[in-house]
Amino acid sequence: MQDQTTHDAAEDPRNATLKFYLNGRIVGAEEAVVSVYDSGFLLGDGVWEGLRLYDGRWAFLDDHLDRLFEAAKAIDLDIGLDRAGVVTALESLRTANGMETDAHARLMVTRGRKVRPFQHPSLSRSGPTVAIIMEHSVPKIGRALRLATVPHIRGLPMSQDPKLNSHSKLNCVLACIAAEKAGADEALMLDVHGFVNTTNACNFFIVRRGEVWTSTGDYCMNGITRAKVIEVCRSANIPVFEKNFSLVECYSAEEAFLTGTFGAQTPVGMIDGRVIGSGEAGPVTRRIRTLYKELVAQ
Repeated sequence: MQDQTTHDAAEDPRNATLKFYLNGRIVGAEEAVVSVYDSGFLLGDGVWEGLRLYDGRWAFLDDHLDRLFEAAKAIDLDIGLDRAGVVTALESLRTANGMETDAHARLMVTRGRKVRPFQHPSLSRSGPTVAIIMEHSVPKIGRALRLATVPHIRGLPMSQDPKLNSHSKLNCVLACIAAEKAGADEALMLDVHGFVNTTNACNFFIVRRGEVWTSTGDYCMNGITRAKVIEVCRSANIPVFEKNFSLVECYSAEEAFLTGTFGAQTPVGMIDGRVIGSGEAGPVTRRIRTLYKELVAQ
């Protein structure tokens, strides 16, 4: 089978001439560069947000801004912009690229350029660095995804809180590599207790006997799409539970899907070689997709 990820997008020739936001300026690709001394490059010291543009509006913008500023505060990073300033940056780049819908933005903030290539935050004296990549993108889902369970786990909050949307993603990258080596598209990661948690890139849900299950949320990214799926299920009287569950319960699920800002709800057809349900998006997943689209449009 052809490899696939949750972030596959249809080719768009407009992306060959994109402009980018970097520290208050709109620049072309040749100028959209940061120093080798940048904290993000050296240490993964920074936070980021992914945002989706639908019909001229950034979906759930306030939620994304809340998460961005909470993450920056958690790592003691001054973004250098207030909420209005971040929105202005997004809108200025959107206008420069002529984007109205089906666009994805990755907004990144690092502690900035260091005077020496070492860890201590006090060495970052020319910061922060604020950059935005914004692309024309339509998710390209050719088939349901295949997942493989990997030995890499979602860690404890006292080491690196999995809820933090940080640039430090090596654990998830290694999980993704392990899944690829096993012939899967993405990694299914367990928590420290051995319960099913999330994938390397997205939040994870299963459907059993008409009920929607996802992890407790203790060890996964506090996904905004995840929260919205829970919200639409409750509004539509679809039973939904944040709970501990095992791989055994996943293997016998009727449906499984991933959630994320880019792909919204992406069906999972196989886990560790076991076909899940029909191997395609099931009726509950399709209904949640419809409810989510309606919520985005409000």
